[in-house]
Amino acid sequence: MKGLLIISIVTVGALFAQDQPDRVSVPFSDPSRPKTLKASVLNGSITVKGYDGKDAVVEARGEGSRHHRDRERTDGLHRIDIGGSGLVVEESDNVVTVGTRDINNNTDISIQVPYNTSVRLHDVNGGELSVDHVTGDVELDITNGKATATHISGSAVVHALNDRVLVTLDKVTPDKPMSFSSLNGDIDVTLPADVKARVKLKSDNGAVYSDFDIQVDASSRKPTVQGHKIQFDRAMYGVINGGGPEMQLTTFNGNIYIRKAK
Repeated sequence: MKGLLIISIVTVGALFAQDQPDRVSVPFSDPSRPKTLKASVLNGSITVKGYDGKDAVVEARGEGSRHHRDRERTDGLHRIDIGGSGLVVEESDNVVTVGTRDINNNTDISIQVPYNTSVRLHDVNGGELSVDHVTGDVELDITNGKATATHISGSAVVHALNDRVLVTLDKVTPDKPMSFSSLNGDIDVTLPADVKARVKLKSDNGAVYSDFDIQVDASSRKPTVQGHKIQFDRAMYGVINGGGPEMQLTTFNGNIYIRKAK
């Protein structure tokens, strides 16, 4: 593939390197064009911060295997972890993709990207997905852990299946819908005071709190009919500051908080 850059980092056997993260700086093909970062990890956390630079700077730290085999053969011995994160970084057509080949270990990845970078992160078993100070579009998806996006100026789609969603938007893209969702966690979103939006708010087992005056649209709450069963949607629909792009905040077990930026 044209313009493909792949960097694979595997630390083997160096005891002095156990406390040092694997680190690499990756240039984008064309810094003047829109940039995208994609990162995923099976076990661990991913932290992304915007900075005044041109490259993606990636650091990864492995925590050692969780698996302890052959216990009967290790009595009286101490374990020495080989270390290393198995970090793999690829750049192609202004997209930097970050991952790890080590699926058994916890790996924490920290990434710096130019402010105007779109970010897409995926995590299964980790402490947190975190993005701070980027102006591109943000997509976060985590199964077991928190999802946090602060000082975002763009659109955001953030999902944390079993934990909290925390988002702070400094600016909102006027023509893009956004979604914040969880199954077992609170949704806490801070928006600019002058934001214009159409909102869908739904919590099956929680409450909704807001700093904004939301004009409720009762007419959009229509029943669904299945045979002889008629059921009304538990969601509330409304508009903020006259309406704008669609914004969905939904959770099953948790509260929803919509805050006005101070």
